[in-house]
Parts: sequence; structure tokens; C-alpha cells
Amino acid sequence: MPTTQTIATLTVENQTFYDRTLLERLLPELHFYRDADKKVIPRGKGTSIEFRKFNSLPIPGASLTEGVTPAGNSLNITSITATAKQEGDFVEVSDVLDIASKDPVITETSELCGEQSGQTVDIRTRDVVTAGTTVQYANGRATQAALLQTDVLTGREVRLAKARLKKNNVKPFEDGCYHLVIDAEQEFDFKNDVASNGFIEVSKYAQPDKLLDGEIGKYDGVRICVTSNIETITVGSGSSAVSVHKAIMYGRHAYGVTSVEKGEGKASVIVKPLGSSGTADPLNQRATIGWKMFFVAKRLNELAICRIETGATQI
Repeated sequence: MPTTQTIATLTVENQTFYDRTLLERLLPELHFYRDADKKVIPRGKGTSIEFRKFNSLPIPGASLTEGVTPAGNSLNITSITATAKQEGDFVEVSDVLDIASKDPVITETSELCGEQSGQTVDIRTRDVVTAGTTVQYANGRATQAALLQTDVLTGREVRLAKARLKKNNVKPFEDGCYHLVIDAEQEFDFKNDVASNGFIEVSKYAQPDKLLDGEIGKYDGVRICVTSNIETITVGSGSSAVSVHKAIMYGRHAYGVTSVEKGEGKASVIVKPLGSSGTADPLNQRATIGWKMFFVAKRLNELAICRIETGATQI
């Protein structure tokens, strides 16, 4: 019986190509992943990872005395651990579809897997970051339940969140800015706010080629990015229901993630050819293309993250 010419024999080059296709589709989706401290999962070390944070040294209580060696100080290192979990999914491909267009199917499916894995990583990270303990309710509201739909994102809210981070000595990123992630409704309200005068759109940047994914501009030392993955919940019911949007501002070393590009946790495409399941596929009718990775996100500094909860104009 002749060997079926299908996706049964993936060469190393093909596997590399499909993994690269997965990553190319995955990485542009990762708004939150981009700014995280990244940790590689090494081989043979299990799925637990450790982030080590060097805490600031205390200010000496007194000045030096001439000729006298001070007592000195000790390093204060905080260890933060997290355990990565496996993420993944797959698509089943029939022999008819495979015969009709073999390579395009694998490539297109690899791209779709990349998109799905990217969304998975972004949402997993978003959920961890959004659950931080520093929260600011728009328009000076005391609680989430007190928010009105008209308590929208304004320039003042952005400046206030920035002030909170600066007060806590949170370091900005290497670009000299804090980063703020909002959704399209919040972008609409922010741009409509007269208090946001001073907003610089990306088209007016001196170096527009160095943009963050989804970046719309800069305001008062804060770079603002828009994504569809901001968490939104409904508070209340009926005519009093309010759609609450949770924007996130953060500085450097605010949170960490496992690397999806390197190490044992990296994302990869897995192709199972027609008939590879043996008697479960006696007529070689089904193949699968899927992806998996080990991933976890962890908040490293609660004071370096400020969640801005707002109402929003319904678009």
C-alpha cells in the first residue's frame, strides 16, 4: 500500500516555519505581555518560576563620623514565585480538506492558532494585572457601585493615576513614560475631554517608527495604547446599570510573565498527521493542528499598577 502524501512527515524546517508563523501572529496581540518582566522556564526545573525583587536600601539614620566605619547594611531581596500552567487548543482537519489544499491549510491554521494563543496570553495577563489592589474610581467616586455612566476617562484621571505612581516612586519605562492601556470607548471620552489638551497623537511624534502596539499618543508623560481586551463589567441592573471599564496604568517591573518565545514554556505548533491515532482513525481521515505553551503571569509590585475604573460613552 503506497504511503499517503500528507502532513505526516514534517521536516525540521517546516516545523520551524510553522512555529515562526505562530509567533508572528501571537506576539502583536500581546499588549500586556510586552511590558512584563519575562522569565524563561529552564529545562529540568519544573514549572515553578521565581522573580527576585531587590528592595531599596533604607536611608542612614545619621551622618558619618570622621574615621568611624558605619555598621553597614544588608541586601533585602523579595522572592516571588508562581507556577506555570499549560495552555493550548487544537483544530481537526479532514483528509478531504487536506488533499484540496495542504500547505495553505497548515499555514492558515498555524496563524489562527497564533491569534488564539495571543489572545489567551493577553487575557490571562490582563486578569492578573487588573486584579491589583490600587484602584481609582473616576470622578472621585468612593466605590465601584457609586460609578455613573457619565464618570468617564478624562485628562484629570490620567494625571491623578500618574501622580499615584510617582508618589510611590514607581520607575517609568526606558522611554521615560508610564504606560496606560484603555479601550475604544475610553479613548473616545478622553479625546472629547477639554482637560486632555496637551495630548500628542502618534502622527506628531518626532520618531513615529518607534510606536507601541496599539499606541494612539502621549499625554503628560504617559503613553496610551488601545486594545479590545480591557475588562468591562456591568454593575447594577435595569435603567441604573453601568458599564464599568477598567483601564490600567503601570510602570516598570510591575508584573512578570513566563516567556512564550524561549525556554521550555515557549509556544509551539503540534501537527498530528492523518492516521497517526491508529485504530481511532482507521481510514486516515483526520489530522490535527494545535498549539500549547506553559504560561503564568504574576504581579510583582502592587504599587506600580493603578486600575482606573470609569463609566464610558456607549458606542
